[in-house]
Amino acid sequence: MDGTANTFDIISNFGSVFTSFWWLILPIPFWYIFKIVWFDYVAFHSVDSWNRKYKWTMLEVIPPRDVERGPKPMETFYAGLTGVMTTHSNFDVWLNGAFRQDFFGLELVGEEGKVHYYIRLLKQYRNLVEAQIYAQYSDAQILEVEDYYPKFPKVIPNKNWDLWGTDFQFVQKELYYPMKTYDQFEESVTGEMIDPMAALVEVMGALGPGQHIWLQYVIVPVQEPESVKSGKALADKLKGKPAVESVGRFWHDIIDVLSNLLAGLFGTPEFTAVAAKKEDQPLDTRLSPVERDVLKAVEENLGKNFFKTKMRLIVLGKRDVFDKTFVSAFIGAIKQFNDMNMNSVKPHDISKTYANTFFKERISNFRKRKIYDRYRKRNMDGENIMLSTKELATMFHFPDMSVKSHALTQTTSKLSVAPSNLPIE
Repeated sequence: MDGTANTFDIISNFGSVFTSFWWLILPIPFWYIFKIVWFDYVAFHSVDSWNRKYKWTMLEVIPPRDVERGPKPMETFYAGLTGVMTTHSNFDVWLNGAFRQDFFGLELVGEEGKVHYYIRLLKQYRNLVEAQIYAQYSDAQILEVEDYYPKFPKVIPNKNWDLWGTDFQFVQKELYYPMKTYDQFEESVTGEMIDPMAALVEVMGALGPGQHIWLQYVIVPVQEPESVKSGKALADKLKGKPAVESVGRFWHDIIDVLSNLLAGLFGTPEFTAVAAKKEDQPLDTRLSPVERDVLKAVEENLGKNFFKTKMRLIVLGKRDVFDKTFVSAFIGAIKQFNDMNMNSVKPHDISKTYANTFFKERISNFRKRKIYDRYRKRNMDGENIMLSTKELATMFHFPDMSVKSHALTQTTSKLSVAPSNLPIE
């Protein structure tokens, strides 16, 4: 009885508090619920919504056959894409749903043994993208094509098709730790670069009829002050600099001044030797060689532009030929970009299309349908990673001339500008 009475008293007291202060408690959760519902309406369902004004197109880039340069030209290409950044007015944000920067979809698609490079973008940026590609790869061909997604069933899995999919996340929670970049793929003896795209292309080239692999990067440029501030905090942490805690540091300094003032007024101050703090020691002595390399890589990476990125993989095929061994083979190829001393990517467990509890098949199929739909919408909900232009150039670029694969669609001849003195009829 005593336990029941105590429980009743607790519930009664809680009810009294809620009745008295509901006007203070409820507005906070209601405000967040309102924001979610309102932005969903103005961004996707309103007549004047920002997203309704979007006109999308898909470009297929056929790279030149003999690319003599490595991924570095693509770094310039991605830097050019940051020119789309803009600051939306409060009117556009709250009434039209313009709450995000315009984004691009970079997609490496393996289709039954053939490899395609696709870029999904707003039509208004087509000239920008084409100019940036031709500036770096003058012999490339760019074709406007239909989205390949509608060629597949609207819902997968079904009785004829199955898939496996996942989003990727960083192993390090600090987003500005860099991954392995193209300058780290050089062969130590000859100095030649081992193109990391070769492994991805070869796995896709092994696909048979009815088998497909889709690798997607949805990228949004990040405003520079945001990346500089967050990245500098990481660099300071690696250097051993104490974090600045404005409120706590203020009161600590006040107490320190008052205590020393009283000691000086009522007694003879004693001066003691102050031990050298670790952060005051030279970096060369207090950081190990690996720690110095990590700090150098982080600081060099912070000099680049950044993109918030959703990285997603889908392996799908007809049920009679669906082969999950391609999953481990392709993820193994992706792991070549990982650097265990800095940063790595791994499948995001929440997004993986599996289940290990009750109703395994039902939960697994739900996850498959969900990631399949998010791929189609180029959705960025959930956990994202942060990639610099150099990291993107390493992970999504056109293979160089050392990659000889039947799976690649490449230009067969060089393009040149027509003579200016041609007669015009």
